[in-house]
Amino acid sequence: YSTDFEVHRNWLAITHSLPLSQWYYEATSEWTLDYPPFFAWFEYALSHIAKYFDPQMLVVENLNYASRATIFFQRLSVILTDTLFIYAVHECCRCINGKRAAKDILEKPTFILAVLLLWNFGLLIVDHIHFQYNGFLFGLMLLSVARLCQKRYLEGALLFAVLLHFKHIYIYVAPAYGIYLLRSYCFTANNADGSLKWRSFSFLHVTLLGLIVCLVSALSLGPFLVLGQLPQVISRLFPFKRGLCHAYWAPNFWALYNGMDKALTVLGLKCNFLDGTKIPKASMTGGLVQEFQHTVLPSVTPLATLICTFIAILPSVFCLWFKPQGPRGFLQCLVLCALSSFMFGWHVHEKAILLAILPLSLLSIQRAKDAGIYLILATTGHFSLFPLLFTPPELPIKILLMLLFTVYSFSSLKSLFRREKPLLNWLETIYLIQLVPLEIFCEIVFPLTPWKRHFPFVPLLLTSVYCALGITYAWLKLYISVLTERTSVRQKAE
Repeated sequence: YSTDFEVHRNWLAITHSLPLSQWYYEATSEWTLDYPPFFAWFEYALSHIAKYFDPQMLVVENLNYASRATIFFQRLSVILTDTLFIYAVHECCRCINGKRAAKDILEKPTFILAVLLLWNFGLLIVDHIHFQYNGFLFGLMLLSVARLCQKRYLEGALLFAVLLHFKHIYIYVAPAYGIYLLRSYCFTANNADGSLKWRSFSFLHVTLLGLIVCLVSALSLGPFLVLGQLPQVISRLFPFKRGLCHAYWAPNFWALYNGMDKALTVLGLKCNFLDGTKIPKASMTGGLVQEFQHTVLPSVTPLATLICTFIAILPSVFCLWFKPQGPRGFLQCLVLCALSSFMFGWHVHEKAILLAILPLSLLSIQRAKDAGIYLILATTGHFSLFPLLFTPPELPIKILLMLLFTVYSFSSLKSLFRREKPLLNWLETIYLIQLVPLEIFCEIVFPLTPWKRHFPFVPLLLTSVYCALGITYAWLKLYISVLTERTSVRQKAE
């Protein structure tokens, strides 16, 4: 079973068995508590139900404890907490204007959106096969998005502030929330040309937003501040010593960078430009979570990734500020912030791609160009999650589920935009089709070759690098689409 079962079992045990002052210091297991305090309290609440299923799971020293009752409880807790996600999807569907005519309910944009979100392949395998609580967390995010679309700004801000203290990865999209709330809520009016009306600035609204942020932060971090443990909590939340990439490279820019470094290293050794005795073996491909140095290309520091991420999200934030375009502009900025952070962030997990795929679902039913980008990003991003399910019995399950979701996505969106040009061009279609032979090679052919013993990381490397190409393409195409759209809107206004 997935290591995340033990991760969350250990967190149940820590929060149930130990006093608050020891939560972020306990290190009996390698899976130390590294989520914000609200999630720790969430585990604490679950632990008081878990004790009725099997109290042994709440013993910190019971490492890798996995009784049937324990697994059943963990699975059940994910299913029950997903009710928040279902409600959030319902609220997002209410935000769709539904102007596009449809003869059949199956072709209605709201129905398609509901299926794309509720039946999302990536979320399904990550939560219900691999095991995590992403559905509950994405429910909070989508509900906050829905509230902002409904102009219930304070509710949206409160939900997002709470979400950040459940899982800090959502800080990736915080710039989109901050700029949109400042632009749409704190400035209460625009000029006739859509530009900002500075005299409409509301200090009351800024104060209310500030109070929400401060109160939520105080409730979450206050107890640890009083205990003098805030630096320890921060060090757990941001463990920079884990290295640039996860054990399995997330399919982003750094996967391409690592792949290029490996290729140049091999070329350098063959041409005698490099000394093989001075090169660490499998420094980046050992499947370990650790810091490493590149061989040929310059090594990357956390500061370098922060600067790259900041530069990458800057254009989208500027677009949202100067040409907000309402909820649609906010969603575009949110997706671009998520993708930019995924592309250039430090120690990004492959599962973080869902942070862009899910909100992009809301855009995919509104415009054909966004639907095409969604199909590329969703297909490639979901395929990149295949290595999470690596046992032979899981192979047919993940392939079948992926096929079902992908076929529905293509058919439903193609039907929705049947009167417009094809959603994908021939080059994009060829790229996606090549995922099939890649999967056959990685899952069937490679394990039968003698290379498996000496180069076990090759299937992961190929999957990561190939998917990184598709995700990078989708990111660039979405950026160009947004910038082009804003330019055309400005020209029309003039």
